[in-house]
Amino acid sequence: MAPENTFYTKDHEWVQIKGDTATVGITDYAQHSLGEITFIELPAAKKQLKAHDVIAVVESSKAASDVFSPIAGVVTEVNNQLSSKPELINQDCSNAGWICKLKVANPDTKNLMNAAQYEQYLKTI
Repeated sequence: MAPENTFYTKDHEWVQIKGDTATVGITDYAQHSLGEITFIELPAAKKQLKAHDVIAVVESSKAASDVFSPIAGVVTEVNNQLSSKPELINQDCSNAGWICKLKVANPDTKNLMNAAQYEQYLKTI
């Protein structure tokens, strides 16, 4: 079960919020659907994002997919390990495979799902 401060989108991103820092990645469902991830285009540091802006592009053996920011904020850190080891997303998408961290002024989660809601959502697709 995911921590209480982890939220999910219908596009299969997750965001974990601690204070004014939000860590963003893609869900296990997303990485499994994509197949073997071969490349990721990471966001630029200091990039200002609104919720639903494209934050990264993930390329896999099956497709290239946009990753959307679940929350508004400024990119403060990117997971540079993914540049040389994009397979970390497949191996550990919710820990070592995180994509970036954002500084958030207002962590608005009203349009996001908690873990139980996301599990229910997965049953409908």
